[in-house]
Amino acid sequence: MTLRDNDVPPALECRGLSKAYGAGRVLLASLDFALDPGEFVAVMGDSGVGKSTLLNLIAGLDTADSGEVLIDGTSISSLDDDAATRLRRQKLGFVFQAFHVLPHLTLVQNVALPLLLNNTAPSRALDLLEAVGLGGRGDDFPRQLSGGELQRVAIARALVHRPTLILADEPTGNLDPDTAHEVLSLFRAEIKANGAAAIMVTHSMAAAASADRILILSEHGLHAGE
Repeated sequence: MTLRDNDVPPALECRGLSKAYGAGRVLLASLDFALDPGEFVAVMGDSGVGKSTLLNLIAGLDTADSGEVLIDGTSISSLDDDAATRLRRQKLGFVFQAFHVLPHLTLVQNVALPLLLNNTAPSRALDLLEAVGLGGRGDDFPRQLSGGELQRVAIARALVHRPTLILADEPTGNLDPDTAHEVLSLFRAEIKANGAAAIMVTHSMAAAASADRILILSEHGLHAGE
């Protein structure tokens, strides 16, 4: 963790986070870690070890068996459903492996969605489409795009409302190396410019190298990578 003023909370703090499935299959056990504003962390590990589960728990899309997740000093578990939804809209940005781009909306409408949900002017959506290499295609629909282009739309949407915390699950998995490098450069620049924190789950060492630090998730917990 980087140094911060004592009165500024971590962007993310996980305390004693545990999750098991089925017949006692433990994925996460008493996980403790924190991210400061402006910190970009890559999480790596074998398939099935719980990396995507960790993101879902942090986002409040899944429920931990025990422990607590605090975003910008607020415990998700202390909120009712409406308040948790508002927190996700305002403070979180998501990049899902499966894109979750809405097929009936144009590209600019997809990217602008977090702004509209937060009652913010949607003008920045066009700037983000330009930044991910899709300038001039705002009126296109998702069916006209390749998988790599859909991923770029998803990344633009995650960044557009300047969230406190960005959660990215294999954000470069569908991108060629040159585009991946450009997108990660944008990703990092936006994080630093807005004082956001980000967790990127990835199998790519090239992608992980763009982060400030690498954490390895295994059955023994979360520890610093080499």
